[in-house]
Amino acid sequence: MDKRILLPTDFSENALNAIQYALDMHEKEKCEFYLLNVFRVKGYSTKSIMVPEPDDVDYEAAKKYSLSGLDQQMEILNLRDENPKHRFYQISQFNSILYGVKNVIDKKDIDLVVMGTKGAGGTRSTIFGTNTVNIMEKVTECPVLAIPENVRFSPPKEIVFPTDFKASFKRKEIQVLLDIAKNHKSAIRVLHIMESTKLSKKQENNKVLLDHMLDMVDHSFHTMSDVKVQKGIDTFIQSRESDMVAFMNKKHMFFGSILSNPLVKELGYYSEIPILVLKDIT
Repeated sequence: MDKRILLPTDFSENALNAIQYALDMHEKEKCEFYLLNVFRVKGYSTKSIMVPEPDDVDYEAAKKYSLSGLDQQMEILNLRDENPKHRFYQISQFNSILYGVKNVIDKKDIDLVVMGTKGAGGTRSTIFGTNTVNIMEKVTECPVLAIPENVRFSPPKEIVFPTDFKASFKRKEIQVLLDIAKNHKSAIRVLHIMESTKLSKKQENNKVLLDHMLDMVDHSFHTMSDVKVQKGIDTFIQSRESDMVAFMNKKHMFFGSILSNPLVKELGYYSEIPILVLKDIT
């Protein structure tokens, strides 16, 4: 079955860059790409029980702009060399971006969401826009890959995977990470920030389980101590010049709320490389 990838777009250069990244990353895979644009209508809230009628003038104008933008986006993508492995679909919805994404994930059985990380400015503290943070945190149905504005695709040499080993792993939860590593011959560096002098029995078992799951790809385990989590990850990535970081969005794990404000302001260096947010399927 073809991989199904959702590409939210607001027609910005940042969104187009994320789309290009997704196409390049999956160049050799059979994929269905769904370009999604959500639109609003003046005087109506996407949370309200009041929904604009299809013949409403403002609704029709917003819908027309949305459809026109999707057509223009496809015209740009058609300038690329044709890839027979890729198929494209356009979706225009009156909705909020979060619920639009959730709706398409449910209806199209999406495997991965890829989007840009457009913020209000160019500093590290604002590189993540509100929409991106909401989707990374609140979309629990499938993984989300967030692409910083100025990052162009090149096969990731090294993907950092921070974990505290406190929760067990399931292969389905890390399958997207495994696929990326296999397809691009990437190494996975598992990073643990030590909270105590040694792992508990449960943590040791979970580490062994993860080691087994990563058996088919290049991987290694690393530890750091006497450092705060965000600083430790930041330092590790900088020192190794890693080019992607993956988080498991599990409850009770140390990075469970790492994308929440104000912690989003502490993301630091790895806000400048793609972030893969994996999902807890339990």
